[in-house]
Amino acid sequence: MSSAKTKLDDAVSATLLPEGYKPSADEEFMNPLQLEYFKQKLLKWRAELLNEANQTLQNLSTESLHKPDQMDRAQIESSAALDLRTRDRERKLIQKIESALRRIEDGSYGYCEDTDEPISLERLEARPIASMTIQAQERHEKMERIHRDD
Repeated sequence: MSSAKTKLDDAVSATLLPEGYKPSADEEFMNPLQLEYFKQKLLKWRAELLNEANQTLQNLSTESLHKPDQMDRAQIESSAALDLRTRDRERKLIQKIESALRRIEDGSYGYCEDTDEPISLERLEARPIASMTIQAQERHEKMERIHRDD
């Protein structure tokens, strides 16, 4: 996605939400304001992750592995490996953010993909990429542990 399009989307989105808006259980679940709130939250999170990834790339390209001291080179390589592992985890997180944004667009965001029950606003606030209720997630993780041990 182009930077200009992202800035335009952010500007348009920012005008739709009242300042200081937070989703509440007193309103209709996943009404347009709630959807816009979570969309903006996801877009901001994605932008932060992409910015960090770009910063890592810049740092890696400016680091010199031509240091004469072996300890210096080892430290640079170790730091770069850690940064790359972190960015790989963040790449996977960006994919989950993209998936959540697609669910907002198709109208399934906020509902458990396993049970179709609403996911609590508290859970979505803490983990806006959540695609299952806590109970369904626990069942899913339990089944993963059982099958992993086979």
